[in-house]
Amino acid sequence: MSHVGIELLGWGATAVFVGSYFFPRPSLLRGVQMFGALLWVTYGVLINASPVIVANALVFSAAAWTTFRKVSTPKIL
Repeated sequence: MSHVGIELLGWGATAVFVGSYFFPRPSLLRGVQMFGALLWVTYGVLINASPVIVANALVFSAAAWTTFRKVSTPKIL
């Protein structure tokens, strides 16, 4: 991938991640954040930046976990 393409990927990842905060439903926000994090991981791989890769792998994992976990409802006695 060219230098310009890599830079555009980074800017696209930024736009997706920032844009995710404008989604009203938390589940949609997390889904878009996961997509943005995957874009950032790809960007990190292309520029060989371990901190970018690890940070966004953690963001992806946290968003996925909170999206797919089973929320237990408290039992009222």
